[in-house]
Amino acid sequence: MERLQEKYKNEVAPALTEKFGYKNVMQLPKVEKIIINMGVGEAVGNPKALDSAVNDLTIISGQKPILTRAKRSLAAWKLREGMPIGCKVTLRGTRMYQFLDKFMNVVLPRVRDFRGVSAKAFDGRGNYSVGLKEQLIFPEIEYDKIDKLRGMNIVVVTTAETDEEARELLRLMGMPFNA
Repeated sequence: MERLQEKYKNEVAPALTEKFGYKNVMQLPKVEKIIINMGVGEAVGNPKALDSAVNDLTIISGQKPILTRAKRSLAAWKLREGMPIGCKVTLRGTRMYQFLDKFMNVVLPRVRDFRGVSAKAFDGRGNYSVGLKEQLIFPEIEYDKIDKLRGMNIVVVTTAETDEEARELLRLMGMPFNA
């Protein structure tokens, strides 16, 4: 069992039950999945750029990403419907807990001028989104082997009903929120 999974079971779940007064274990909010999305706009003119983005995301997540395709054509950007323009990975189970643990304890402190992540980036249904400007903050990525800095969006999907419950869940798990 993962370190973060044990922490959830032994520390976070009892604290959440005490604070919100859950009567059933099934009411407890938990992390359901993590989605990592990397949009590659230059893939329209340079299809090789997508290959390196897929490679980076594979190294970061430990899982092969799927290609995301354009939903509609945009003539201004020379984009046709169905062209691959990004990649994404959905992590569940053990990989999800491993990634979340690494993200909170190793990756986020490596961000330049880091003072914590925003506590307001919830969507109203208990899901948390954070954007990163570069993939270099992940320890697996070698500086010499990247061709371009690419950002990514990371969405932590929880089973929490409200943002307050999700914020407390992530805070107890170790997410470094700013004040």
